Amino acid sequence: MIRVLILLAYLPVMADTNFYVANNGSDSARGTIDAPFATLAHARDEVRKAGTAGGPVTVYVRGGVYSMRQALRLDAKDSGTATAPIVYRAYKDEKPVLTLAAAITGFTRHEGKILKASAANLGYFRQLFFGGKRQPLARYPNFDASNPYGGGWAYADGKAIPMYQNVDGEDKHSMSFKSQDLRKWAHPEQGEVFIFPRYNWWNNIVPIKSIDADTRKVTLAGECSYTIRPGDRYYVQNLFEELDAPGEWYLDKQSETLYFWPPDGVVAEGLTVYAPVQRSILEMGKGTSYVTFRGFSFEYFAGTAIVLTDTSHVLIAGNTIRNGGDYNGSAVAVNGGSQNGVAGNDISQIGSNGISISGGDRITLTAAGNYADNNYIHHVGVYYKQGVGILLNGCGNRATHNLIHDTPRMAIMFSGNNLEIDYNHLRHVNLETADTGAVYTGGRDWISSRGTKIRYNYMHDSLGYGFENGHWVSPHYSWGIYLDDNTGGVDVIGNIVARAYRGLIHLHNGRDNLIENNIFVDGKLQQAEFNGWTSKHSYWTSHLPTMIVGYNSVKDQPAWKNMRNMGTAPVDAVLPNGMIMTGNVFRRNIVYYRDPKSKLFSSRNLPLDNNVWESNLYWNGTGDPMRITLGGKDGDVSLDAWRVKGLDSTSVAADPLFVAPEKDDYRLWPGSPAFRLGFQAIPVEKIGPYADALRATWPIHEAEGAREKPAQ
Repeated sequence: MIRVLILLAYLPVMADTNFYVANNGSDSARGTIDAPFATLAHARDEVRKAGTAGGPVTVYVRGGVYSMRQALRLDAKDSGTATAPIVYRAYKDEKPVLTLAAAITGFTRHEGKILKASAANLGYFRQLFFGGKRQPLARYPNFDASNPYGGGWAYADGKAIPMYQNVDGEDKHSMSFKSQDLRKWAHPEQGEVFIFPRYNWWNNIVPIKSIDADTRKVTLAGECSYTIRPGDRYYVQNLFEELDAPGEWYLDKQSETLYFWPPDGVVAEGLTVYAPVQRSILEMGKGTSYVTFRGFSFEYFAGTAIVLTDTSHVLIAGNTIRNGGDYNGSAVAVNGGSQNGVAGNDISQIGSNGISISGGDRITLTAAGNYADNNYIHHVGVYYKQGVGILLNGCGNRATHNLIHDTPRMAIMFSGNNLEIDYNHLRHVNLETADTGAVYTGGRDWISSRGTKIRYNYMHDSLGYGFENGHWVSPHYSWGIYLDDNTGGVDVIGNIVARAYRGLIHLHNGRDNLIENNIFVDGKLQQAEFNGWTSKHSYWTSHLPTMIVGYNSVKDQPAWKNMRNMGTAPVDAVLPNGMIMTGNVFRRNIVYYRDPKSKLFSSRNLPLDNNVWESNLYWNGTGDPMRITLGGKDGDVSLDAWRVKGLDSTSVAADPLFVAPEKDDYRLWPGSPAFRLGFQAIPVEKIGPYADALRATWPIHEAEGAREKPAQ
């Protein structure tokens, strides 16, 4: 016993190491609470010197603004360990703000209400903030704050062409102005066209090359994603002559002068605006591990605020990330690595995606374990309208317990294997695009998305915005869950999906998908769509080579042997009748709707004998017969006729007995007939964010958006 005590006396004692940073500190100080460092970069260097041999290291950062000239960069040398992590965090309840913005002051009168100030040595910036809000670059037509989605647009000239009709001779770099939209610009080549080309799926921002005033033809300096069609909506920005409304600004690159028309009532004296001049605030590179950043505010960045590349066990938690990002810029990007978390953050006003996550090996099905959990994400996709709340890729990653609303396109977009999308609250999404869903994936390579589970989410008001009957309207052409283009092997279990225009779920030539124990409420046109292809469909023939390559890359991998129906190769997927869509199961779901014009299901090219519908509960609150569109010579049939075909023989038509559907309370009373069919109660109390020490704010106060002010 005495010998053991002597040995213990010689073991090192593990003790935490603490450093402190304050914006009034000094990097020549000791880094104590009484003598703090001034910068996080110096604190990082001191942490590197100290190491973690003595135990965990914490850098406490006092409240205030930290204007950084470049990104804070960490690499493997800045790592902690599982037993001695390194934590950078706000001191107590103080709020340190990390920003890459340059403050611009010294405004003087230019003419009228336009002010000017020197922006010398700041470079060419593309965003400007005043009073915590992004200001619009000078544009025509002007931004319409009263109608932010439907107003403030011009429309390409010409005779309308059906969206899916191909036209010879079209190109992706020219369009025509209407006569009333032709303006006089001294340097049109400085301008840019912000446009939604052809399909209204997303936008492009392309510089102008030239304008022929006689023909009103505009030639762009680059190509759009698709051809530009008459009627496509656009605006032109970055031209000095269009600086004609409060909030607008223009940067003269040659003279390095900023011109700004401030909001009404703001004077030049003491006016300060902020321009992001660097892309990222925090970057962690390959090998960085066991590092946490917690409790900060990341603001005013030109690209992606936080970038993690091939890191492990890094945690970005409890931060506010807002007001930044360009067409390619997100709040947080996790690029590869493993066991990295983005948790409890408040994210808003971002140029592209809120959170982007990848990682894992899809060939061997090695999971990365990266995750986005308990985040509040809203008003993303400011510049890139394919920008989503969470972009989830790779293998074995997850998005859980997030609240996402007010996105131009999807709330969550995914592509990969064994992903988990669970317990999220997704609402009022798809505000600016069409042919979309609250949760979306496509499987054009035959293996994408297999093994993914979408469980226990509440998604509602998937709106969509598009051109219909000669008018731009919302809601329009949007689903709740959208499994597009050959998506296979996905489990959709225990979700509540309410209010989407085209339908609540769409399987587009999907195969081997399990749709089970969900509640589907009030689809507008129909409740679900099952639309397949034939072997002659152009999508099938054009994607088949890619599908064969994808399938061959994994078919002999041991981990893939357990994937559902992976024994069928793409070349063997076509049935004798030419149809392809097989192996889907629609079981123990509740489908409830109250619009007499709506249908239960619609379909085309659907081989009924190769898909299963069973033990579902259907109810049309109007009491009208439930209709199903089979397409082709069969047209519409009743639910009874559907059953005659051998489908849904164990299903029931009855009121599910929701607690209060008029209040969106879709819990079931104990006597619900759904329970006799084997339906399991959905744990609604677990859906969405939750109180946690790592939450940036609690309770969450939801920002105003399309729920309060619907698109016009």
